[in-house]
Amino acid sequence: MRYFSRVKDLGDLQQALQEAEEIKNDRYKYVELGKNKTLLMVFFNSSLRTRLSTQKAAMNLGMNVIVLDVNQGAWKLETERGVVMDGDKSEHLLEAIPVMGCYCDIIGVRSFAGLSDRDYDYAETVFNQFVQYSGRPVFAMETATVHPLQAFADLITIEEHKEVKRPKVVMTWAPHPKALPQAVPNSFAEWMNAADVDFVITHPQGYELDPEFVGNAVVEYDQQKALEGADFVYAKNWSCPGVTNLADYGKVLSKDMSWTVDTEHMSWTNNAHFMHCLPVRRNMIVTDDVIENPRSLVIPEAANREISATVVLKRILQSI
Repeated sequence: MRYFSRVKDLGDLQQALQEAEEIKNDRYKYVELGKNKTLLMVFFNSSLRTRLSTQKAAMNLGMNVIVLDVNQGAWKLETERGVVMDGDKSEHLLEAIPVMGCYCDIIGVRSFAGLSDRDYDYAETVFNQFVQYSGRPVFAMETATVHPLQAFADLITIEEHKEVKRPKVVMTWAPHPKALPQAVPNSFAEWMNAADVDFVITHPQGYELDPEFVGNAVVEYDQQKALEGADFVYAKNWSCPGVTNLADYGKVLSKDMSWTVDTEHMSWTNNAHFMHCLPVRRNMIVTDDVIENPRSLVIPEAANREISATVVLKRILQSI
């Protein structure tokens, strides 16, 4: 595996889950694999779990790690072609990327959606420039449209905590004070469609995700109906994906607090586990009592980010 951003890049998903279990039982089993190899982690946006978990994963594999915060301590980078660079950006990404490739063996990229130009975001313009010009294997630490390391960790968590063979998993939209990308819900939907679960998405009208990610999921606009009988509830906000109205792309169409996941919402479920990728706006996305409940899995999810990243890096190292 040379590039990783989608579930299909892993190949056999059950085999990947078995590798995750193996690594969780012995995190340093492949510590010699990354000896004298260097991971460069490039951050265009803030991070806590992704930064820490991916760096720890690289250390598990014996790698050296370089972390570059593009907006702090580096030249401001221009990302678009044809721009007259007479502003505050001193270097173009097309020169910076091959230079970065000179100093490492693998590159991880984190670059959020701008939420102003849907075509630019959904073309994965920044991530694909790293793929094209770095000369190195590249993996996504969250891009404009996907967050596969999170979704992989989510699936590992569901596999570890499911109480029935084929659980019902519901991803519910929840309110948020500002516009957020669709990367997490896109990837969660994609990975749940590939997994052995009954998957339902619920959200207000106008928040329809791209059909490419929705796949075969059931879309239910009645949140209570969607949550009935759920074994896992994954709450997440996202801004308008612009599927039904391109002019609304990236906008906040609703802050309806009736969608906030509280005890009543969870009472509609099959004593479901609560999930969220973090960070979370308490008492907007989810109430204190739900996120602090013993059925909440937000910390195990975060812990499994180390495992998902270790599996991905292991596979990339084995290919170079």
